[in-house]
Amino acid sequence: MLEQKTPAQVSAGVPTLGQRLSRRKPVEKLMAETENGHGLRRTMGFWQLSMIGIGATLGTGIFVVLGEAVPVAGPAVVLAFVLAGVTALFSALAYAEMAGMIPASGSAYSYSYATMGEFMAWVCGWCLMLTYGVSVAAVGVGWGQYINELLHLTTGLSLPATFLVGPLEGGLVNLPAATVVLLSMFALLAGVRESTRANAVMVVIKVAVLLMFVVIAFTAVQDGNFAPFMPMGMAGVSAAGATLFFSYIGFDSASTASEEAKNPQRDLPRAIMFSMIVVTAIYCLVAFSAVGALEWTEFAEGRTSLAGILTVVTGTPIWAIVFAAGAVLALASVVLVVLYSQTRILYAMSRDGLIPKVFSRVDAKGTPRANTVITSVFIALPAAFIPLGPLADATAIGTLFAFALVNVAVLVLRRSRPELPRAFRMPGAPMTPLLGVLACAYLMFSMSLSVWISFGLWSVLGLAVYFGYGMRRSVLETEPMVEARA
Repeated sequence: MLEQKTPAQVSAGVPTLGQRLSRRKPVEKLMAETENGHGLRRTMGFWQLSMIGIGATLGTGIFVVLGEAVPVAGPAVVLAFVLAGVTALFSALAYAEMAGMIPASGSAYSYSYATMGEFMAWVCGWCLMLTYGVSVAAVGVGWGQYINELLHLTTGLSLPATFLVGPLEGGLVNLPAATVVLLSMFALLAGVRESTRANAVMVVIKVAVLLMFVVIAFTAVQDGNFAPFMPMGMAGVSAAGATLFFSYIGFDSASTASEEAKNPQRDLPRAIMFSMIVVTAIYCLVAFSAVGALEWTEFAEGRTSLAGILTVVTGTPIWAIVFAAGAVLALASVVLVVLYSQTRILYAMSRDGLIPKVFSRVDAKGTPRANTVITSVFIALPAAFIPLGPLADATAIGTLFAFALVNVAVLVLRRSRPELPRAFRMPGAPMTPLLGVLACAYLMFSMSLSVWISFGLWSVLGLAVYFGYGMRRSVLETEPMVEARA
């Protein structure tokens, strides 16, 4: 129960707990901060922002998680990708509207701050910490699998199991997973311009190798491999869709680059929608060609690697080697971009005073150096010791919660600030953002109890940090009270 303001507090102007939790950061203040830049430099155009969205999204979901979804849905895994994509599309539309209106590096965290108040903004930011941080670790685990496969295809050797998986899987440490996180850290420390160039090159390579896979696999597609199309029924498609939602995490990364975009109001909505269209098209093409070229039951027998399918189709390992090499670069780009996004979320929260100021300090290049180093080290640890499955599930539930809040933010600002200029308007509102909230809730409640327990523990830790540190050190704590009008 929220505390009541006493007469002494009224006379002294001291806000109650309820007012402190619901205080909002006005849109005008957010816009002023983005214009000032606070040390970040505006160097990105539409293509750089699109490469961030594609780079963060097109990765582990298709290179690794596909093999886990096919045994659940059968050939209808293509529909599962569409189901997950439609769920993500609602949130992509919401992100496009909010990013064009409030181009702040905090992404969903900043949108929540402007619409639902500080407490919900903190909850959203805390979920994004889980989403981005664990996502980097999960992709790092997938990267290690392809490094091992590439080594085996080229030399016949494999990495020792002791250094390929963590203790929960019988090993000691996943050394490749931790390594790719630290390599990405050094790339980010080199500067945003340099890291975005490296990401663009890696995005082009991974799109090329995936299209190469589609072209080769299509030559072996057989109608019989699609029958029966839905062996597990619609329930299997829904279950696979929940798993494959992990594949769409990352399109929102472009919004975290808002304060480093040259024309964010124009370019961010276009980049978000463009990256979603490209990624969804590639996912469906790869899934269709994969299950068409190889009987779906064989995915459950260990031949889940896309590189392995190429060997089966062509009878030679050369194309598999090319693909595995491309996958190594592809997953490295995901780690790079998502790690970048994580540091920008922390930058925004630090600027607001909710976490220590060290996370918002930038060097002469406009790089939050201490933020990048601290974040990378903390993410490298779970990558080194926790397997992919639990990491993917934890990432998905945090993302779904944040996506739901962005849809709510659209509804709130449509009602409270209809006069604000919007470079992009979410079509079909208020129905589409409501459907976005419901779709996110549906997938969240389809997850296992263990995932919810992990999410609950993370949330409790977040509450302790907020009430013990963030609320008391918030920039708004020392500023005049912000009333209901955001």
